[in-house]
Amino acid sequence: MNAPMPAALKMTAAAATAWPRADRTVAWSALQGHAEAHGHALDLRQLFADNPERARRLSVQAPEVWADLSRAHWDVATRRHLLDLARECGLEARRDALLRGDIVNATEGRAALHTALRAPKGSGAFGTHIGEQVHAELDRMLAFAESVRARAGGAQPGDIHDVVHIGIGGSDLGPQMVVAALDAWVHPELRLHFISNVDGQDLAALLPRLQAQHTLFVIASKTFTTQETLANARTARQWFCDQGGTDVARHFVGTTTQVQGAAAFGVTTTFGFWDWVGGRFSMWSAIGLPIALAIGEAAFRELLAGAHAMDGHFAQAPLEDNLPMWLGLLDVWQRNFMGYRSRCLAPYSQNLRRLPAYLQQLVMESNGKGVDVDGQPLPYATSDVLWGEPGTNGQHAFFQMLHQGSDVVPVEFVLVRQPTYRDAEAMSPALRASLAEQHRMLLANGLAQAQALMWGKACEDALGETAPTAAPDVPREVIARHRTFPGNRPSLTLLLDALTPRSLGALVALFEHRTFVSGAIWGINSFDQWGVELGKALCQDLLPRLDSGDVAGLDAATAQLLTRLRGA
Repeated sequence: MNAPMPAALKMTAAAATAWPRADRTVAWSALQGHAEAHGHALDLRQLFADNPERARRLSVQAPEVWADLSRAHWDVATRRHLLDLARECGLEARRDALLRGDIVNATEGRAALHTALRAPKGSGAFGTHIGEQVHAELDRMLAFAESVRARAGGAQPGDIHDVVHIGIGGSDLGPQMVVAALDAWVHPELRLHFISNVDGQDLAALLPRLQAQHTLFVIASKTFTTQETLANARTARQWFCDQGGTDVARHFVGTTTQVQGAAAFGVTTTFGFWDWVGGRFSMWSAIGLPIALAIGEAAFRELLAGAHAMDGHFAQAPLEDNLPMWLGLLDVWQRNFMGYRSRCLAPYSQNLRRLPAYLQQLVMESNGKGVDVDGQPLPYATSDVLWGEPGTNGQHAFFQMLHQGSDVVPVEFVLVRQPTYRDAEAMSPALRASLAEQHRMLLANGLAQAQALMWGKACEDALGETAPTAAPDVPREVIARHRTFPGNRPSLTLLLDALTPRSLGALVALFEHRTFVSGAIWGINSFDQWGVELGKALCQDLLPRLDSGDVAGLDAATAQLLTRLRGA
């Protein structure tokens, strides 16, 4: 599956570093001066008072996603300096190189062609050869998914009731997030399960609920050497055999580039992809097989179409109207000039509950780098820490810190205007009305939290209120100070009309391109991930030591822990 890169699509590492690093530009210095003189003094309440058109002017419509960026800590001058920075850093040229299929992953000598996975058949993008390979494999994978779905829930041996997807990292997070998000599209006779942790308790808790003759295992590993995935796969195979299963080749399929490794395991049905598909960008490829099994061919193609629409917006919209560009530039402004170390993602949709985990890998594995593309240490910060939980759960957990804590943490709200429920047509009118009221409550909470972060509550306002749980002997002034909200805390809101395969595809592609933009400004390689290698290598050394007890050459702390773990 490793198609050679056409000569016309290659770019040398020297070309990739032709543009100045951000901190060596005039615009970077201008932004530093602007931040020192004005940035930290910006007050959102005053900005709205001074400009009644601020909300409208700082909103951007992109395919399937509308964004309100007006509650971010920036003004007209900030945005002008950021545009200057983008142009000095050659951001548009770097975007074009990415979308053209040039080698943007210089340390591994690869392109990052995830956008090719969702380009329509016959579009001619990236060359005929790549397009034909992509669609041939896509068609084959979707045909397999439809064949499984056609017999889902049947009583005959081999009719599938449960699909167990075994993978980790990029081979798990994307499919798991999408299947949860698109629950209303999931085949009613298929149950999808995701196993990733090497902790055997994850798999052991699931297996007793399955029937071997009605279970399909999907083993997802690009190299078919991933330690955690193969450990879970071997245990799953042992269980299958213990249950009387005899046809491993029928009940185990693989999504991998290493067909020989899969065959040695007993997997003969495989679906492949290419070395230019990074793990965290792979849900659009054969790694998306569990998505296709869950939602079917038509919905999977809609997912791709939504992402492709966002690709077109990113490629064609001018900087001033380009949503991924603005979000990536905002990340740079907030991280490097406002000093915000983390951001909170709060999707007000239970179906998007796995979106924060998915984006943690996308953002922090892509941009958690300390050297530029030339290997030189960076004098400025790169990736922030992304974290979050769905609303309203997060409100009852960590929103206290967001509103009144000592650190300012930008919050990103994701709202869905119209909910979609599985089997909605079978619901009674009374049940539909009750769920509709809950959704209005959900939206009102999202609106209220963004409003409260910006406006806050002054101490004098708190003085005039009655605190129902306040101790009677505590002075009112003390209680009021505890009930004061500083406000002026930044947020942005992304709004989807409905959570559909198309809108979800667009939303994920938006975050992919946003991550690339900030990485390009920082001058780093957003497509390698060497940081995960050291721990994996050390694990290979420590694993046999847990059996032997050999601590020779280990540091004192590791040796002590290993000895205690062995019970010695």
